[in-house]
Amino acid sequence: MIRVAIADDHPIVREGLRRIVSDDSSISVAGEASTAAELFRLLQATAVDVVLLDVSMPGATFIETLQDLRKRHASVKVLVISAHPEDQWAMRSLQAGAAGYLTKDHSPEQLVLAIRRVARGGKYVSETMAERLAGMVDGATTRAPHEQLSDREFEVLRALGSGMMVKDVAAQLRLSAKTVSTYRARLLDKLQLTTTAELILYALDHHLVE
Repeated sequence: MIRVAIADDHPIVREGLRRIVSDDSSISVAGEASTAAELFRLLQATAVDVVLLDVSMPGATFIETLQDLRKRHASVKVLVISAHPEDQWAMRSLQAGAAGYLTKDHSPEQLVLAIRRVARGGKYVSETMAERLAGMVDGATTRAPHEQLSDREFEVLRALGSGMMVKDVAAQLRLSAKTVSTYRARLLDKLQLTTTAELILYALDHHLVE
């Protein structure tokens, strides 16, 4: 029996995931969490094999949550379930320790397949993403500028790209306003932009913000 924890801040999504996995006799739902803090409390109290982790969870940033989860619960496999396209988060998720990445527009059958695969110690990405990763390895695929940013730079890009003020980004990411401004300048340079307005347009054009 594969014991699964569902971590998503939307009750409807959690209910949908619960129904899908509960229909399979080889999978049981060990618990649910709507925040990173709730997830860690759940993992401390309950035996879990696989965590279905949403990208947009309240609390710490996604990468911080994922890295902390892998550090504190190394035996637990993490399957990221996200509404964000694979080219935004799949690579970063795998690099941070996730065993798989699945967008929410996939079928229930693919979700069950992904859970079984990561529970066995394998990796799961879609065929399209697998081909893209293979292309990156042999140099056949050119990465977009934002895909070459560090995790922190990417987080600042998404925050500023959503229209947040520097002070608000600083509060959300627990950084100083000066540090966020430094990141902003670095982003403008790396993305070859000149203003925050252009940065926002870049984030919108590449579907980096909701």
